[in-house]
Amino acid sequence: MWEVIEHALEHTFKDSFKMLPFLFAAYIIIEFIEHKSSDKLVSGLRQFGVVGGAVLGGVPQCGFSVAASNLYAGRIITAGTLIAVFISTSDEAIPILLSSNGNLDVILLLITVKAVLSVIAGAMADSIFKNFFNKSNNEEIASSIHHHVCIDCGCHDDPGILKPALKHTINIFIFLFITNLLINFFIEYIGEDNLSEVLLHDSILQPALAGIIGLIPNCAASIILTQLFIGGSISFGSAIAGLSTGAGVGLLILFKVNRNIYENLKIILYIYVFSVLAGSLIQMIM
Repeated sequence: MWEVIEHALEHTFKDSFKMLPFLFAAYIIIEFIEHKSSDKLVSGLRQFGVVGGAVLGGVPQCGFSVAASNLYAGRIITAGTLIAVFISTSDEAIPILLSSNGNLDVILLLITVKAVLSVIAGAMADSIFKNFFNKSNNEEIASSIHHHVCIDCGCHDDPGILKPALKHTINIFIFLFITNLLINFFIEYIGEDNLSEVLLHDSILQPALAGIIGLIPNCAASIILTQLFIGGSISFGSAIAGLSTGAGVGLLILFKVNRNIYENLKIILYIYVFSVLAGSLIQMIM
């Protein structure tokens, strides 16, 4: 058992610390974008609907999924736009892929595929399935809309970009280290030969499993899915399915600001079914 722990720790330190400088650089860029352009970007979300949601959701971090939940609660955007933002959002996936020296072609493909899927899902929600979602709500516009980006994570109290970028880097690094340790321990304990069976390798059910993981309402989901994808444990289609169902804390904020729980559940069900079907199709094609 100690040998298993020793190997897991060795791989974890090696895999995690080499990402640290790249992770910090990625969050510096993200914080710059959010501080300099967040008002304009959220305005675009309101004006350009589903397409705007697909584009803004692609910006790394949970910020715009949080903003979209607040805007939807006030009925400033449609259910389709909210869904487009949620599906397009990848939370921590892009910074982790960049920090792990991931193939740029794969990263661009991931962003592009998710953006296309989010437009399709959002447009379908606003047209074909528009009666599936409520059109009106008597609640007042959420008062937190003024602070659009990451209002509930407490990371933007400081006007600069270095402090929140460092805070994000440390928080994600710690979580990434723990996640890597658990994954490496899991792999060492059960053996790589048995790992494919546990994760339903080459099974049409793998995207469904990934989609469930993606529904974890924090950065854990995107970190776990991204690390499994980098390690080759899940397919690209499964990664798409899981990262499409996950919108970070945006899912939690939706339940906080939109009191119609039944409606929230319908939105999540719609996203899950669409994402799993899309992921399964991509897995069969690729």
